[in-house]
Amino acid sequence: MQNNEFKRLKTFLDFVFLQYKKQSMTKLSVNINKIATLRNARGGNMPDLLKVATDIERFGGQGITIHPRPDERHIRYQDAFDLMKVVKTEYNIEGNPIPKFIDMVLQIQPTQVTLVPDAEDAITSNAGWDTVKHRHFLQEVIQEFKRNNIRCSIFVDPDVKMIEGAKATGTDRIELYTESFASGFAQDHIKCIEPYVAAAETAHKLGLGINAGHDLSLQNIAFFAQHIPNLLEVSIGHALICESIYLGLENVIQMYLQKLQVS
Repeated sequence: MQNNEFKRLKTFLDFVFLQYKKQSMTKLSVNINKIATLRNARGGNMPDLLKVATDIERFGGQGITIHPRPDERHIRYQDAFDLMKVVKTEYNIEGNPIPKFIDMVLQIQPTQVTLVPDAEDAITSNAGWDTVKHRHFLQEVIQEFKRNNIRCSIFVDPDVKMIEGAKATGTDRIELYTESFASGFAQDHIKCIEPYVAAAETAHKLGLGINAGHDLSLQNIAFFAQHIPNLLEVSIGHALICESIYLGLENVIQMYLQKLQVS
């Protein structure tokens, strides 16, 4: 009798631990902009963006990220609406909060909107918000999104002053812009992680959730996740798709999940 009770208790505790581990593990959100770029290169619908998003979730991805730009050179605004019907995990829409973008997000009501201060002609995101200079603008936009129950995150450099400024905007989370970490990783990974640790510690003390993204890859993700406290989510697109050309999409997603779990 005692043995049976012990086994039941152990099974229950193992289940609780597994659920806690799932909740505390950093989530992987896959940015599918590059899939849209490939599709748009030839016209038509190959690869099928909606099927790829569905497959990513089936392969273990815990979120889908898109970043539509005004010229629609990769993700189109219609894609954002179409994906709303198929994404079952977290749906994260990134972009510069111009009026058209704001209207689109309010109609779709994704899980999360990530505000990025990129110029219309930017090839890729290249800087975080000056949260002090643009505080009032960000406050107004974030208030509107939060009135519609949309979680808000803003793209910031690993600068403690900008993190403190982010708190004043009312955002739920920040997304750390990780380009400087990725570019310096091979030369001095200890030095390049230090500002991110300080930024993350400040954000957590202020009650802000912590996301991260830009140029994270299989080579650097484990080190980054191991050293950034309370990291909730990483958004990875370009490197993940490039790695998938050689290793396969399902395999690469599992590799990222394993590296995040180890961290």
